[in-house]
Amino acid sequence: MSVPVEPSFSPEELIELTARAKQQIRKRMGALRKAYPEAAMLKRSELIVERIIALPAYLEARSVALFWPMLGKREVDLRGLDAHARANNKRVAYPFLRPNGEALQTGFASTERIDDLTDLGQGFWEPKADAPALHSGELDLIVVPALAVTGSGHRLGYGSGFYDVTLPEFCPPARSVVVAYDFQLLMEIPVTAEDAACDDVVTDRRVIEVTPRLNAAG
Repeated sequence: MSVPVEPSFSPEELIELTARAKQQIRKRMGALRKAYPEAAMLKRSELIVERIIALPAYLEARSVALFWPMLGKREVDLRGLDAHARANNKRVAYPFLRPNGEALQTGFASTERIDDLTDLGQGFWEPKADAPALHSGELDLIVVPALAVTGSGHRLGYGSGFYDVTLPEFCPPARSVVVAYDFQLLMEIPVTAEDAACDDVVTDRRVIEVTPRLNAAG
């Protein structure tokens, strides 16, 4: 009887295969997202916002970090959540990339209003350069974008590694929520040791609590 032999790869080959697999998923999910009508995506975004607003972690949060949507890429639109958070006296922060010597510093900066966001050449709208950066313990909830996500809270972004580097600086004590359209929820995606998983997954159809809340009943 023949026994199939599992292929063996060197660490370098595994890294290359994982990178290729991630890039293929990015292309497929990005194209799928753009294939949907804009009005349909806005409706899905509204449902996602409604689900986040109902989360105990959001209701209890005094400060939240959001992201400004890249509408041309059909990204989840959280502008309604920004308005709701400000109306309920929550501090609202956004991600930034700032020059730091030969590298870039990542983090979240507090904003007083939408007008505090601008295009600084990094490909997304971010707080102005003089906006105060926040430190660990100053954020309660971080909402994270994704091109694909699994029920285990692992996500696939655009490949910059921003959230994989930044989330561990804030979570815990902050709780992270990855948002995606339900068709972006996959059984599995390639994961490496550097990939940071989120505590909750929110789509237009469901909420998945990956990390049980410490003060949850039971």
